[in-house]
Amino acid sequence: MPTPFKALAELCEKLETTNKRLLMVSFVADFLNDLEVEEVEPAVSMVLGRPFPKWSQQTLDVSWATLSEIVKRITKTDWKAFTEAFGKTGDVGSATKILFEISKVGKQSTLFERKMTILEVKHSFKAVTETVGSGSRVKKERLIATLLSLASPLEAKFLVKILIGEMRTGFYEGLMEQAVSKAFQIPLETVQKATMTLGNVGEVAAIAKRQGEDALLKVGFGVLRPVGLMLAQTASDVAEALKEHGGETAFEYKLDGARVQIHKCGDEVRIFSRRLTDVTVGLPEIVEIVRKNVKVEKAILEGEVIAVDIQGHPIPFQHLMRRFKRVHNIEAIIEKIPVELYLFDILYIDGESLVSFPYTQRRKILVENAEGISLPEQLVTDRVEGAERFLEEAIDAGHEGLVAKKLDSEYTPGIRGKRWLKIKPVLEPLDLVIVAAEYGYGRRHEWLSDYYLKAKCGSDIIT
Repeated sequence: MPTPFKALAELCEKLETTNKRLLMVSFVADFLNDLEVEEVEPAVSMVLGRPFPKWSQQTLDVSWATLSEIVKRITKTDWKAFTEAFGKTGDVGSATKILFEISKVGKQSTLFERKMTILEVKHSFKAVTETVGSGSRVKKERLIATLLSLASPLEAKFLVKILIGEMRTGFYEGLMEQAVSKAFQIPLETVQKATMTLGNVGEVAAIAKRQGEDALLKVGFGVLRPVGLMLAQTASDVAEALKEHGGETAFEYKLDGARVQIHKCGDEVRIFSRRLTDVTVGLPEIVEIVRKNVKVEKAILEGEVIAVDIQGHPIPFQHLMRRFKRVHNIEAIIEKIPVELYLFDILYIDGESLVSFPYTQRRKILVENAEGISLPEQLVTDRVEGAERFLEEAIDAGHEGLVAKKLDSEYTPGIRGKRWLKIKPVLEPLDLVIVAAEYGYGRRHEWLSDYYLKAKCGSDIIT
């Protein structure tokens, strides 16, 4: 029997009103158990505050200004009423609920009430994202208005939260993994490993529901779908890194750029950011570099994209972010902010996962299969003095510092550990002054949450 969206909204309301993590996990596990298989993946994404899986390229492309106009039109209220409701709650979803309650929207007679289901909401989101071309804005507004018109006040609250990506119940992806483990009696480590590999805890939950633990143990990388990134801990200096890694390690320049994961399948190339967001559109020259120089049919590579000046010297990270966010007029910004690619790891090649290979072997395979693409400067040593000179060279070249990589380390997707250690010089302490603050949203609405700081640097005041 189809699950009403109201059940999901009621679950999110319970999550919002408790801070006991074990209880939250138990609530979600029970909910997942009661769902139909095809409802699991969309429900997991929605509970986490996403209309689509994290890796998906689909976007609703609906601004809050548009959404607020739809809410006001449906509830026949004005901006003053919304402002007052928001002032009481500090949360746009809760404010929407108040407006729906005031206007009696969604309170149909029980006899004729039509229950909106999770799958209907999923299909509505899909219809919105597939609406393109002339008149698409009006069509999108009409689809969202239709969806909200069918909603009760509680359903409207959480539809709005999902639409704007601000669920803020305190239930995050790590707790969802625990809920999936509890719901389907599968070891948490298995669930976590499958999520790292697939990049989608919703899909992991659906597989667990349909096929169980054995199927999760067999999941492999999907090219063109992002994988959780291996992360580094911090070391205070090169001596600490050498000691932690047993006396010899590989030091690489830590570039001041943006980490990227690159997937190649034939001529198709996709580039994902550190947060696993698809940024392919903003980096067309990187796509061409990969097509030209990576000769294998399928591969998953990792690297760093840096912005450079006309002399080819690195320039600050914030300039690069303009490239990542740009989706229109790419040609113009390519000339203003040229970029370069450096590769430093390879996770998968032509059907074979390389994550269990030692780091030195992965780097060798990378060099053999990505000729023509630069790799960061590297020094393998067990000498503190040599490593310190190498660190100075990195800083003098305009880079952030070094990354120390244990020679026999496996690649552990999504895990932050000591197999990789980042080493950056410590800046002098700054005296900062709080000059302004804003109240937070959701569960933080009664607390000052966002702070504005100023620092004095010579004769300059920096905000």
